[in-house]
Amino acid sequence: MKTVLFSFILLLASCTGSEVPDTHSAGPVLWPPGLVVDLSYSYGDDTIYWPTADKFEKTTDFEGMTEGGYYYSAYTVRTAEHGGTHLDAPVHFAEGMLASDELPVDQLMGPAILIDVTEGAQADRDYLVSVADFDKWETEYGSIPDGSIVLLRTGYGRFWPDAERYMGTAERGAEAVSKLHFPGLDPDAATWLVENRSIHAIGIDSPSIDRGQSGLFESHRILFAENIPAFENVANLDRLPGTGFVIIALPMKIEGGSGGPLRIVAIIPETGD
Repeated sequence: MKTVLFSFILLLASCTGSEVPDTHSAGPVLWPPGLVVDLSYSYGDDTIYWPTADKFEKTTDFEGMTEGGYYYSAYTVRTAEHGGTHLDAPVHFAEGMLASDELPVDQLMGPAILIDVTEGAQADRDYLVSVADFDKWETEYGSIPDGSIVLLRTGYGRFWPDAERYMGTAERGAEAVSKLHFPGLDPDAATWLVENRSIHAIGIDSPSIDRGQSGLFESHRILFAENIPAFENVANLDRLPGTGFVIIALPMKIEGGSGGPLRIVAIIPETGD
């Protein structure tokens, strides 16, 4: 735990340019000041799921005053792995790759960047985030640092939880899959990332890292073959800058899981300006 915490401090220091505290002489290290942004949607009746996946269910085991005179509540929940803000583990589309419980925690937390393609994605529901979009970001900020978590902002988060506007259809069942229309990552850009950059994870504010009209899920397959997980249905990306922030993305630890519900937050450190 101390190793993870100190690694996190190192990451924050790299974002802010501040000096790393001497943990041996300075006493306990306090949580660094900054803005914490919740990037997860709550699970409820209106949570968006893939058309073929069962939706979220919550039933009451007990809720109210007990015979002992105190209040008590407990519920049973049921959910598919892939719905709401969730993790796609590499084994989801790559046999033998890491499952949800096998992903190293330090791969799911660290410095992050934001690629904003809102303008193009709002004009084209089937927009593909391209190599040119990454080139544009690097022209402004420099090369994507090794170990980064890459977030793709399409602007579709503003439609949540309206399934028809968010993913192209509110219909359910296998026949609805062909009606999905939302942006995703171009497989050529996924290939460029794995061949030219060294990232820890990728996330997007749409239902899938592949666009809605993808039938082969090529971006999933390209990334997951390299054990790069994906975060999908990420919320509040409009509140993040292009760089200089940290992500903590901790999924439900499902043994052998192909994914699972995800609580993901961003920390934007104070700059002192």
